[in-house]
Amino acid sequence: MSLKVYVDRLSQPSRAILIFCKLNGIVFEEVNIDLSKGQHRTPEYQEVNIMKQVPAIVHDTFKLFESHAILRYLASAFPETADHWYPKDLQKRANVECVLDWHHSNLRRGSAGYVFNTILAPAFGLPLNPQAAAEGKKLLSASLATIDTYWLQKDGSFLLGNSQPSLADLSLVCEIMQLEFLDEKDREGLLGPHKNVLKWIDDVKSATAPYFDEIHATLFKVSEIFQKQRSAGASS
Repeated sequence: MSLKVYVDRLSQPSRAILIFCKLNGIVFEEVNIDLSKGQHRTPEYQEVNIMKQVPAIVHDTFKLFESHAILRYLASAFPETADHWYPKDLQKRANVECVLDWHHSNLRRGSAGYVFNTILAPAFGLPLNPQAAAEGKKLLSASLATIDTYWLQKDGSFLLGNSQPSLADLSLVCEIMQLEFLDEKDREGLLGPHKNVLKWIDDVKSATAPYFDEIHATLFKVSEIFQKQRSAGASS
């Protein structure tokens, strides 16, 4: 069965799926859908995902969207996947599901709302929204504090006190990497108070090397462009 993965590498959930596939030896074809060029709104792509979002997959004739659903499916459909990503033990799996559900309405909403309305909106032809940015930053800060003091526990390097990463670790850290678009002072102000989060990010990067940096290379390049634009604006 052939697997096609439709992604934009500037999309945080897209990156999580690409890293997961590479780590677990899942053979796939990557199909780039450039959000900034509106390729997600073409009739051809709507045949893949009627919601006009990335990521999405087509596994033989089976189509699926929503990143967490895709990660769960891939972990279950490919037997070579290590158990720690999505445990067969029902209680351990339920705990991973709990973090993933929390993520959607907290960290993801806060991070996306803040970064988009602070930096990215003009690239999509939309104005910056300071009020939405402020609301996003407040939720983002609260979410980072929850990870630091609740989801990360003393008896393990990863979420839920685990000794190895799960789907939740990968998804949440890819989300936090979106903060690379911010200027260094802003990013440090958000992450600096949360030492457990900073160590956890490094642990996830190490556990997913070399694919983590490989898949994030596009994000780093775009981040450098934003930094140069900010420096040029400050100089002028």
